[in-house]
Amino acid sequence: MNKTLQNKIKPYIWLLPSIILMALFVIFPIMIVFRLAFSEVSKSGLMGGFVGLQNFKDAIGLPAFKTVMLNTLYWVISVVGLSTVLGFIIAMVLNQKFHGRKIARAILVFPWATSLVVQASVWNYIIKYEYGNLNNILLNLGIIKEAINWRSSYQIEFLWECGVGIFVTIPFVAFCVLSGLQSIDGTLYEAADIDGASYWDKLWRITVPLVKPSLTVSTVLNIIYVFNSFPIIYTMTRGAPANKTDTLVTYLYMLNFYDRQKGPATALSVIGFLVLCICAGVYMVGVMRKEEEL
Repeated sequence: MNKTLQNKIKPYIWLLPSIILMALFVIFPIMIVFRLAFSEVSKSGLMGGFVGLQNFKDAIGLPAFKTVMLNTLYWVISVVGLSTVLGFIIAMVLNQKFHGRKIARAILVFPWATSLVVQASVWNYIIKYEYGNLNNILLNLGIIKEAINWRSSYQIEFLWECGVGIFVTIPFVAFCVLSGLQSIDGTLYEAADIDGASYWDKLWRITVPLVKPSLTVSTVLNIIYVFNSFPIIYTMTRGAPANKTDTLVTYLYMLNFYDRQKGPATALSVIGFLVLCICAGVYMVGVMRKEEEL
């Protein structure tokens, strides 16, 4: 074997362990799920013959399908959208020099580093009607005269779930944006000051364009993470009442393990996978076009 061929093969040899692990724990399970989605599946999980698109038809025909898909859309848009805006603002603040900045950054890590199940459980306790911390604080401060039922309807419960999702997602966005802010050359702002640029001019013409790559990466990753988020909704409501607060991930879990409708549940997982693939594809196409323009 000549040296040129060895140099070509060597990188693939180094990558071989990662490729094997990816095949075993990612590619192979995906192939099994796709096979199940197009096969008859018994309640015990045994795979039968090929049924074509029947599982997908059954999944789309489920009474809660439309509600669950709309909830998933609202969940992703609200959590990703608001956490991106708030995370950007917090990153701008933490990029400034002030006393206690390191402590503020450390505090910001806690919501992101803590288990989602723990956070959802804590928020469940905070908004309890009878002995929740929120009502106790407001009563002690004299802001309210009697306890408020913070979970009076499923719409409000879903809003609380979105709020918790935003709360735990903000730190990730903030630190992604902060890393982008710290990579900006300070001389650009100095030159803008000399030219008489206002704060908003510097924000929209220097900060946002240079932070955009970090913001784009955090947004795409957030869409994937939030779409697949399970602990918050399952811990707070388990989709109650009647799947009104379910998203796709929690619904297919209940459908599979509680209702034993494994065929439709597998079809829903494939639908979710394809949606995420489309999002990732759109992102990759956008990045490639920008690189071509450059």
